[in-house]
Amino acid sequence: MTVTKNDKNPRTTGRPTLNEVARLAGVSPITASRALRGVSTVAESLVEKVRQAARDLNYVVNPAARALASAQSHSVVVLVPSLSNLLFIDTLEAIHRVLRPKGFEVVIGNYHYSRDEEEDLLRNYMAYQPRGLLLTGFDRTESARRMIEASNIPCVYMMELDPGAGLNCVGFSQLKAGETAAEHLISRGRKRLAYVGAQLDQRTLLRGEGFRRALQKAGLYDPDLELLTPRPSSVGLGGELFLQLLASHPDVDAIFFGNDDLAHGALFEALRCGIKIPEQVAVLGFNDLPASAYMVPRLSSISTPREAIGRRAAEQMLTLMAGNRIAQPVVDMGFELKVREST
Repeated sequence: MTVTKNDKNPRTTGRPTLNEVARLAGVSPITASRALRGVSTVAESLVEKVRQAARDLNYVVNPAARALASAQSHSVVVLVPSLSNLLFIDTLEAIHRVLRPKGFEVVIGNYHYSRDEEEDLLRNYMAYQPRGLLLTGFDRTESARRMIEASNIPCVYMMELDPGAGLNCVGFSQLKAGETAAEHLISRGRKRLAYVGAQLDQRTLLRGEGFRRALQKAGLYDPDLELLTPRPSSVGLGGELFLQLLASHPDVDAIFFGNDDLAHGALFEALRCGIKIPEQVAVLGFNDLPASAYMVPRLSSISTPREAIGRRAAEQMLTLMAGNRIAQPVVDMGFELKVREST
């Protein structure tokens, strides 16, 4: 049997190569690469030719090979603590819309609110030489911090602010959000105010701290009215904690929940048990998820700019990957109190 050797594109794996895709599409290998990466400067007609050629040949991009060939990958790693929370889904969608047209692959890692798991993901992904890192918050292991610093990979932090750290970050003040929640409930004439939080990541704790400070300033703080659990947040848990709090402290007249999932559960249980909201207890949520405006009663909540944070963080990342400095490294996107029927 005669074996035909291709000196330009030797294949030992039997898999189709990028050069073969380029030849079939009638373009150069670099154009084929850009078309498959979605670079916006490639004409749509050429993109379709290249994609059709890739389909015909069953070609699959090998990101590891691409990174070895260029000493850099075209990937940006995004690490979030949850993929079951709409907060992070909206952020990820925005990041993808910014980076994908520029030819970058968005690699998503979910560390399930575990600092150790986040460290493992960082170590694994850095082996592929990503172009950038988009990370959630500042709470991580010391080993992870050292790894990030030593890598010299551009990094942008999301959801929190730390003006004194010299880091690129896009988010809002979790402390101020908690303070705003307390001030709103106090302005409604409430005297027995509780904070209910679950999961207990750093952002949840900071919101609670802001809530506590505002109550202390007003002389209304009672440590017994903080109900915190490390259990994963859910609608079901919110209902359970709501009933638990009222059973032990029936005089509570306002509750700030650390997120909308918990608050939704509270409203469901209130409806089931005949507890009048807000006449007996005012309920305030956090994040303003889409369903909140349609609850019974409609849930008051602090709206967070999750889509805008993702977009701005991705834009900062493009600036850093281009080798430029960011004029405004700390970007406060703010938040908005949405007052509805529940308060």
